[in-house]
Amino acid sequence: MRSIWNGAISFGLVSIPIKLVNATESHSISFRQIHLEDGGRIRYRKFCELEEREVSTAEIGKGYEAADGSMIPITEDDLASLPIPTARTIEIVAFVPGDSIDPLQMDTAYYLSANGVPAAKPYTLLREALKRNKKVAIAKFALRGRERLGMLRVVDDVIAMHGLLWPDEVRATDEAAPETQVTVREAELDLADALMDTLGEVDMESLHDDYRSAVEEMIEAKASGEGVLEAPAAAEGAGGKVIDLMAALESSVKAAKEARGDTAAPRREAKVTSLKSRTAPKDVGGKKSTSTKTKPAAPRSRASTSTAAKKTTAKKTAGATKSTATKSTAKKVTAKKTTAKKATSGKAATPAKKATPAKKATSRKHAS
Repeated sequence: MRSIWNGAISFGLVSIPIKLVNATESHSISFRQIHLEDGGRIRYRKFCELEEREVSTAEIGKGYEAADGSMIPITEDDLASLPIPTARTIEIVAFVPGDSIDPLQMDTAYYLSANGVPAAKPYTLLREALKRNKKVAIAKFALRGRERLGMLRVVDDVIAMHGLLWPDEVRATDEAAPETQVTVREAELDLADALMDTLGEVDMESLHDDYRSAVEEMIEAKASGEGVLEAPAAAEGAGGKVIDLMAALESSVKAAKEARGDTAAPRREAKVTSLKSRTAPKDVGGKKSTSTKTKPAAPRSRASTSTAAKKTTAKKTAGATKSTATKSTAKKVTAKKTTAKKATSGKAATPAKKATPAKKATSRKHAS
């Protein structure tokens, strides 16, 4: 690997000569600018405004534009002679736990390679000290015309350095946070935890750039005259949907378990409800509708819905039975009252008939 910077690590009174090399590389596909009419390359030429001619790279240097528009030339010697210790030195200022560094600050990654045989011993000493203490080193260094912040850590048998943004270069999170207050229920958190546990870990080596592969296939197809590949059709009704979060989480857990060969999964499927336009309440019988907006009920599972349906049916059946029993009881009571009236009238009539012979017997006694 080609070094991009040579210097030394300053570790107390120890100086470790090192070479700085890029730890990462980009595999993105680059495109050229062309003239659409004839396919000719579009190039940017380096042109001197004063001499009105094109200049070579060797003739180009750095300059700072002053407030009045004039240019102040800055050479590499000027930058190298700056009175700061980090001009050619990675100066370690502290050792801190690795989790104390905010990943938002991390920038470009580099490998620090020992520069020469004499540097191997102090280089190894620093590496093993970082390993044993499980800490990272915070350092300052100068690169490409500015002083930077770095974090040194051990990767395998190499000391790697991550360029860090200065704390004031990281924006605050206030404007990115949700504006509305949302309450998350314990049941939703439980499902989210279950989904995380089901998805589990991943082998980072198995991940690859699908977009780059698709671009390469498209380029090969066009080069061979096959034409442009058709993009997959978008799912119908993908926009303007309100998703039942609980059901979506349950379905996600189910899909993850099925992908891993585990058939046990939640019973409910994701429910997607289309957004409907709001309309004014209709008049019923010349009166305004008294219906009011209510908050949507929390989603219920099939089991709870079935239980509720059974309870409603049981209530209706009980109501019908009670009504029938009431009617039957009323009929019986009415029948009893009618029978009682008939019996009373019959009993009252019987003594009247028996009174006649008594009167006859009394008259006979008076006659004798």
